Amino acid sequence: MADTPEKKVKKKVIEILKRHKAYYAMPVASGFGNAGVPDILACLKGKFVAIECKANGGKCTKLQLSNLEQIQKSGGAALVIDETNINILEVVLNSINLETQI
Repeated sequence: MADTPEKKVKKKVIEILKRHKAYYAMPVASGFGNAGVPDILACLKGKFVAIECKANGGKCTKLQLSNLEQIQKSGGAALVIDETNINILEVVLNSINLETQI
């Protein structure tokens, strides 16, 4: 079975996180968890990064946007990543690495 476009984005995101030696987890969506939680939750050098993965042109739901906004207000990085902007994740992780070297 072929990977969906969103699954391909998730795989690329995980490859990048591994390369940066970041901790990451993918919360399982179920009736018992919090709805709207981003697809991938990561931590690099004490900095929290939440990543919502979308296929190109995919839109976040209002609940997903609300969660991402709450994460930002709490001091975390909240990203919506698709095939066209995956380089943003590299920029954010490189920034965290530079920030913690100072």
